[in-house]
Amino acid sequence: MASLSKAAQVRIAPSILAADFAKLGEEVRAVAAAGADFIHIDIMDGHFVPNLTIGPSVVKALRPHCDLPFDVHLMISPVDYMLEPFAEAGADVISLHPEAGPHLHRSLQTIRSLGKKAGVALNPATPVAVVDEVMDMVDLILVMSVNPGFGGQIFIESQLDKISALRARINAHTAAGGQPIDLEVDGGIDRETAPRAIAAGADVLVAGTATFRGGPDAYADNIAAIRGNG
Repeated sequence: MASLSKAAQVRIAPSILAADFAKLGEEVRAVAAAGADFIHIDIMDGHFVPNLTIGPSVVKALRPHCDLPFDVHLMISPVDYMLEPFAEAGADVISLHPEAGPHLHRSLQTIRSLGKKAGVALNPATPVAVVDEVMDMVDLILVMSVNPGFGGQIFIESQLDKISALRARINAHTAAGGQPIDLEVDGGIDRETAPRAIAAGADVLVAGTATFRGGPDAYADNIAAIRGNG
C-alpha cells in the first residue's frame, strides 16, 4: 500500500458517494487518472446514519479498477464484525467512529492486526479528546465537517477549530517520536472551503460533489481547484 503520508501537498480523496453508481468502475478509473490520491468509500448502514450505501462485495468489485489506496469510512454500528470483511475486500485504511462500538482501542487493534491502516472519525459533536488515549494506534483522524449520512451538505464552520486542535495534537505526537498521522476532513469541501480546512491543518480532503461535478472531462480541473492549483 502507498503511504498515507507520501506527499507534502494536500491530498484529495474523491468520495464515490457522489459518483455515478451505474458505472462505478469507470468513475474510479476516471478520478484516478485525473489526479486523485485516494479513493474514499463511504459505508452506511441505515442505522448509525440515515442512509444505506454499499457493502464489502462492491469494494471487492472495485479493487481491480484502481491501484490507489482505498480509504474506507465505516458509518455502521455495531462495527467490529465488519472489519475483517472490508479488509479482505481490499480496503487499505479503515476508519470507524468511537460511538460505533464499546471498545475503540480493541477495534483499532483489530484493524491493524488485519494489516490495514486504522482511522478514527469524529462527528461534529464528538470531542477532540476522544483520540487522546489512542494516538499511538491511529494512522488517520477524520474530521466530519458535516453530520454524516448524506453528500452535498454545507460545511460546519465550528469544525475549523477542531481541525486546528487536532493538528496541534498530531504535531506534538510526532515531535515526541510517534508515528505519522494524517488529518482528513470530509463534508462540504469545495474550492472555497478547502483552503480554510488546509489553513487549519488538514492534509487530506474528501470531496464528493465538488470532484464529480461536470462529468469525467471536468475531474482533473475539479481536483486541481480543490487542491488549490486551479
